[in-house]
Amino acid sequence: MRAARNNTPPNRLARATSPYLRQHAHNPVDWFPWCEEALRKAEREDKPIFLSIGYSACHWCHVMERESFEDKDTAALLNAHFVSIKVDREERPDLDELYMSAVQLTTQNGGWPMSVFLTPERMPFYCGTYFPPSDQHGRPGFQTVLRALAKAWREQRDFIRGNARQLTECLRLGGAGRPEESAPIRPDLIRHAAAALSMSFDPEHGGWGGAPKFPAPASIATLLRHAWRHGDSHALAMASSTLEAMARGGIHDHLGGGFHRYAVDAAWHVPHFEKMLYDNAQLAAAYLEGYQCTKKSLFRETAEGIFRYVLRDLISPEGGFFSSEDADSDGQEGMFYLWKRDELDAVLGKDDAALFAHCYNVRPEGNFDSPETRHAGMNILRRAWPIDPHEAVFCGMEATALEAALEPMRTRLFNVRAQRARPGRDDKAIASWNGMMIAAFARGAQALHEPRYAEAARRAAGFTLERLRHDGLLARSYRDGATSAPGFLDDYAQVASALVDLYETEFDARWLREAKLLADRMIALFWDREAGGFFSAPHGQEDLIARLKPVYDTAEPSGNAAAATLLLRLAAYFDNAEYRKTAEIVLEQNAALLETVPQAMGRMLCAADQYLHPPTEIVLVGPRSCADVQRMVRALHEHFLPNKVVALADAEDDDPVASRRRPWAAVNAMQRGAATALVCSDFTCLPPLATPEALAQALEKANGRTHECAHGSSSD
Repeated sequence: MRAARNNTPPNRLARATSPYLRQHAHNPVDWFPWCEEALRKAEREDKPIFLSIGYSACHWCHVMERESFEDKDTAALLNAHFVSIKVDREERPDLDELYMSAVQLTTQNGGWPMSVFLTPERMPFYCGTYFPPSDQHGRPGFQTVLRALAKAWREQRDFIRGNARQLTECLRLGGAGRPEESAPIRPDLIRHAAAALSMSFDPEHGGWGGAPKFPAPASIATLLRHAWRHGDSHALAMASSTLEAMARGGIHDHLGGGFHRYAVDAAWHVPHFEKMLYDNAQLAAAYLEGYQCTKKSLFRETAEGIFRYVLRDLISPEGGFFSSEDADSDGQEGMFYLWKRDELDAVLGKDDAALFAHCYNVRPEGNFDSPETRHAGMNILRRAWPIDPHEAVFCGMEATALEAALEPMRTRLFNVRAQRARPGRDDKAIASWNGMMIAAFARGAQALHEPRYAEAARRAAGFTLERLRHDGLLARSYRDGATSAPGFLDDYAQVASALVDLYETEFDARWLREAKLLADRMIALFWDREAGGFFSAPHGQEDLIARLKPVYDTAEPSGNAAAATLLLRLAAYFDNAEYRKTAEIVLEQNAALLETVPQAMGRMLCAADQYLHPPTEIVLVGPRSCADVQRMVRALHEHFLPNKVVALADAEDDDPVASRRRPWAAVNAMQRGAATALVCSDFTCLPPLATPEALAQALEKANGRTHECAHGSSSD
């Protein structure tokens, strides 16, 4: 947490658990957290509420704090005319989602810091994001806005309340869902989505859209599933080229591993430097799937780099995962990651520096334009994209030798960089984000056969269930022994899904039982019993003017997509028709949106793919300590199987989950001490398989497919 920059006595935020709120503890603004005291004060004094929502790693949140919230004149205006409330969007995603919807409805824009003015009844009437301290470039300054709104509230209060009621009604209607639009999921839905993604694909730089450009792991996942199922080489090429472009771009931290939030340009060159746990969890999963499909070593190495970064910089002593790292260090965006050309000479020597500078596009004049003079001559490390076929030849060595030469240079530069002032870190653990990273580590253990990743997933799962769960209920976040608000829909869905992944990694039935308990709680707390669909906030959340049902992916998967995916997986494991029916309702309520805006619903498309196609069921039979069983597990996990049910039937512990599976019930042919694999697909079971090679061959041909996913791609 950043130190106070003035001698202002601490305000109420000093007692908050959120590092973001505590960053504002010495502002002269009379801040409240979102609480009954603040809401009652607004009603009692009939004052409007200034609601400021942001998060710890947000660069422009820090800028607005320095410019406005630390300014005594601005604070005096806020304190005289408003009740000021500060919210960490990561602790209260329901408030963030609700009022961001208002911002987007009224401004056709969005982002953080979010600045929303509410009536004392919590209805929004004026919305914005960052405001500069004074009028500039046609944009009103924050003090101008405050004076105008204070005057309007004095003179036009009834008019403001009337408009606020209309906006609030729009929010309520938008969040209520439209079950009358329900329709069956068409079998060609994923093919249609892949075609839509092709229309907006950037063939030059990879990815979708222009500047700013965000990673799209959900779209990549959709394309990989379509390519695997239908042998669509174009879909595979779109996914693969996007993964490669990001890995080689400036958005990727080439020295420390992991990814920054997004690129400010269309070519992935210049990142917005904050690093978020949820981005890195989703990208790790995307690179693992890309590696399973193509066997490209770049994808494996990129995933491994993400895991190194998280285990080094974002893991707590208790085994949970921290939330994020700032874009700023010492108040300057990106300076931790940037290099001057002469710094390379000093660290590497002239010859090595020349080679490194050529490969990573480092120039004496700097390699990006910035209006900030402190960035003059600075360089963001990035490799050529598209790949320069002459790079290795130009450097006088083969590609493999070139990479071997660059590796110790990266290590030396990383060690020097580690001595710089580090970006701030938000050290709270968020349940859903921990769930996503647990899932990524579990899948990493599977695809890369790395026991350390399984251990990290296991520790984090234990931490989450012990520290973030009380009396069967999840909390949203944990820090220094304290938890924050009750958990939300995505917390239950992501943690439970992670436990399924952990079961598929080490076949401990405890994880599936825990996942089922969380799924049952999720349905009880969030399911709309009248209209169907899941609310993001639990029943009884009385401080909300509207409860929304998230269906569009943002930077994170939508809550309804995550819930549907979880229930489809558990339906297959527990033969639970109610789980499947609940997921079906979610999908069919969103069938029209899946057809019209597939780019915004990648995770629900993946759930629809899972719904449309019966899973491949694999039971490995034999003692889990048996070397042949372990080889079969390895053969299984080398394959990209996005829709599968996997169990280990070990006579030593009689896993009740495995014994429930149809193949195990149908084939009672286990020889003690020997390994057998049973594979069923499309209601047809193959004869028992006795070797890892036979299992691998069967998986290649499961459901009659020849799995074109890796065809046309090489291992680099």
